[in-house]
Amino acid sequence: MLKKILLASLIAASMGAVSTSAMAETDKGRVTYAPADAINNVSAKIKVAIDAAASGTQGDALADLIKDASDLSKEINANDKVDRARASANNVLKSAKKLAQEGKTQEAEEALKEAAKKFEALKSLI
Repeated sequence: MLKKILLASLIAASMGAVSTSAMAETDKGRVTYAPADAINNVSAKIKVAIDAAASGTQGDALADLIKDASDLSKEINANDKVDRARASANNVLKSAKKLAQEGKTQEAEEALKEAAKKFEALKSLI
């Protein structure tokens, strides 16, 4: 009986000492953002894309701006609810990017406005 207790204690202690979550760090040189800051950054990138679409930017140039916002949205990490809502909003960004690549600037601009609303709504889930 004593051996089982000692073995269980040893296993528990070793798991706590070498826990990967306790030792987790961001990559060297990588910037991490608080969830609210990341949402603000994505919203700013979407605004830049909306302004570019309104000023006549089309095709791949507009798609690249949308991709920047989509890539930055991966930095939003708060909880499961936020992640599901972020994925939904990111799908709207992907459709806007596809529309921009097809040359449908007006539809892409509307999708960007919808994505901006969805990303702003994420703040209430934090």
